[in-house]
Amino acid sequence: MNVFYEEEGSFKIASVMSENPGSLQVESVTGKRSKIKSSNVLLKFEGSLSGFMEQAQAEAASLAPDFLWECCGEPEFGFDELAKEYYGHPPTPIEAAATAISLHAAPMYFYRKGKGRYKAAPEENLKAALAAQERKRLQAEKVAEYVEQLKAHVLPADFSSKLDMLFYEPDKNSLEWKALDEAASATGLGHLKLLEACGAVTSAHDYHFGAFLREYFPGGVHFADHGEVASPDSLDRAEVEAFSIDDATTTEIDDAFSVQALDNGNTRVGIHIAAPALGIQPESALDAVALKRLSTVYMPGNKITMLPEAAIGPFSLHAGEWRPTLSLYLEIDPELAIVNSASRLEAVKITENLRHDELEPHFNEDNWQTPNDHPYWARLNLLHRLAESLEKGRGKFDPNRAPQVDYNFYVENGLVRITERKRGAPMDKLVAELMIHANSHWGGMLAEHDIPGIYRAQQGGKVYMTVNAEPHQGLGVAQYAWSTSPLRRAVDLVNQRQMLSLLQGTEPVYTKGSDALATVMREFDLVYNAYNEFQTRMERHWCLQFLIQENVQAVEATVWRENLVRLDGMPYITKVPSLPELAPGTRVALEVKRVDPLLMELDCRFRTALAAGETPL
Repeated sequence: MNVFYEEEGSFKIASVMSENPGSLQVESVTGKRSKIKSSNVLLKFEGSLSGFMEQAQAEAASLAPDFLWECCGEPEFGFDELAKEYYGHPPTPIEAAATAISLHAAPMYFYRKGKGRYKAAPEENLKAALAAQERKRLQAEKVAEYVEQLKAHVLPADFSSKLDMLFYEPDKNSLEWKALDEAASATGLGHLKLLEACGAVTSAHDYHFGAFLREYFPGGVHFADHGEVASPDSLDRAEVEAFSIDDATTTEIDDAFSVQALDNGNTRVGIHIAAPALGIQPESALDAVALKRLSTVYMPGNKITMLPEAAIGPFSLHAGEWRPTLSLYLEIDPELAIVNSASRLEAVKITENLRHDELEPHFNEDNWQTPNDHPYWARLNLLHRLAESLEKGRGKFDPNRAPQVDYNFYVENGLVRITERKRGAPMDKLVAELMIHANSHWGGMLAEHDIPGIYRAQQGGKVYMTVNAEPHQGLGVAQYAWSTSPLRRAVDLVNQRQMLSLLQGTEPVYTKGSDALATVMREFDLVYNAYNEFQTRMERHWCLQFLIQENVQAVEATVWRENLVRLDGMPYITKVPSLPELAPGTRVALEVKRVDPLLMELDCRFRTALAAGETPL
């Protein structure tokens, strides 16, 4: 005797060797012996096992599930009962097995109620299931169509509206993503590179910029309605000639300086900071804009300002204009010692906006001590000597320290120019030291009068932000409250409001223990770091674009550590797997093998180590 039985969701046949209560010992066609439960047996039959399953499956393939569904009626039934109804006679073992196989293979039509027992699906459920099956079939066809197009580097028309999703936040249940994933596997390309090959990536720059905008400016970079901005015109006018020093691309001019000789032989130096806090009222629509953006975003060739132009214009220190400023005056003696200081709110006439590129030939590390015919040379010379005095006072002056190199990026019409700038250059030191002094001085004033502010501190090597006046060991100051860039940083705007309340004798906008102040500090710290990371990323992108633009085939670099090198002439660090073990600081020549601005990858191969002063052939 033989049995047709179900085991682990599939049908099997075997010959019976022995039968016990509740179980059988059976032997399969292949000779394998096993023990099965009696409850799993659906059919017992005589005859040969050879060809039985093949015949049963062939017969099952001829049975139409929809016709069987029409035949079975509503009550629950056994497969053998339906087989008898369908064939019109007691079914043969082949016919009974075929019916069981057919019912089991059509779960949309027949709900399983037990071993060999089924119930017809309700008509509405069946229609819904069939419709879903048809949708899946059509979707599978569509995915296959997409895959073929992608493999041929043709972007399917339906992808155009889904690129944002595919680039930045893949919906892995979408047909487009499934097709992209399958095509990427088939072609050996990554998802992004395949999209690039299909023409979906208009530019690597736009891709990286789009990723940043999606996260931090999902509504776009335009400004919502913020109302009008009024600049006060009732301030006392200072009798000074103020001038600014900025890069040629700077449009938000926050700071300016003035120099006046006094009758007592001393000199009065003015540090004048734009005062937008006079026009941006707390909890106003414009205030909400500033506290949402928190900082201007910088990147080569572009920027996203913290404030709209309507708010920048009336306060930016543009030449030829009177502007409201928060001024810090330092009276210095001939030995450059500060003998007196005073802060005031006033209007200042800006006589000149000096620009780095025009000023550099007349005032640099080689000639800043040598008088020349530049109209501002004497004032710049004094300010630089004062800056060095301030640096010494902080304990940070080191004439033997090798200056760090910064880089300026200029992008015009898709072409990039990268220039080096020493961080300790006379113009940079002049501005930096006077800003450090102002930030420290005003932070100290707030602390002295128990008015809360937002401080940048460093202790134990850790840099952090706090609402307490704590030391900044790296700068060598007792406290450091960012206050000199209120057009570009929300923290500076907040601190300026606190300084105005001190000078005007009014209640501080942010009181001690203010949740609003702590919230601004925390959110600014997060966003400012993210903005800086984005700026660094875009600088790296433009470094790679420069290599492509100039068709650079070989570069020189300096070993930083292990297999990491710094390229000459640009702020780019990259891995060189083929680099042999060399001491940090070793100069090397590299061959450029591949540059990919989209994936932000640079593949270089080690050529040779260079002796000091050596240039590769």
